[in-house]
Amino acid sequence: MLWDYFDKIYCISLKEREDRREEAEARFREVDLHDRVEFLIVEKHPEDCEQGIYESHMLCMVKGIHAGARRILVFEDDIVFDRFSDKTLENSISFMENCPDWHMLFLGCMVKKSRKTDNPSVLKIRYRSLGHAYAIRRDFAEKLVQIPWRKVPFDDFLRDMEDEHMYAVFPSFAFQSNSRSDNERYLPLDRIRRIFGGLMCLQKQNEFFQRNRNLIIALHFVIIAVIAVKYFF
Repeated sequence: MLWDYFDKIYCISLKEREDRREEAEARFREVDLHDRVEFLIVEKHPEDCEQGIYESHMLCMVKGIHAGARRILVFEDDIVFDRFSDKTLENSISFMENCPDWHMLFLGCMVKKSRKTDNPSVLKIRYRSLGHAYAIRRDFAEKLVQIPWRKVPFDDFLRDMEDEHMYAVFPSFAFQSNSRSDNERYLPLDRIRRIFGGLMCLQKQNEFFQRNRNLIIALHFVIIAVIAVKYFF
């Protein structure tokens, strides 16, 4: 079984969100993963939900390290799978086995930049946001868990590291659902995301733009040039 490559697999879920866990279990069944996932059930942080999210991700890493895991897979409970294929996962595993310097491999995220690798199913990225589904290597996790909460959300914490050893599956197959966010600070942003089709749509658009950035920019210049010629001549 391909998922056996990962030594420990966790899914973060708030104690009161049993509905989310039921939905996540159904999603995991879709990709033959439901019997491998351990739910990390946490209490909502009494003061700062961002701190709670950060510490929950770190706790997954700590548990994996203590269990002797070399490769840890972490999900959040609003996970949705789309475009999943065994071949993409197999290629991604082959990449991790043969690439000595990977730190994190995202099954889906937003990126600032991306470029091809020698593996058709993996891109080298500059991470921007979304930490709902990722693999992390033990030695890198050991470094991260030493860093205490510094009032920086988990996504921003990863982004600001500007780590040169982050990668993403291509095409991505893990997304966040359109269910209401538990992060109260991001509820206004959450509503805006829904207006634009939800996070799955936005993540796919981000992926498409980054993979076709030069062509899209060139087309814009062509359109501007055509308009200018028609207007001035």
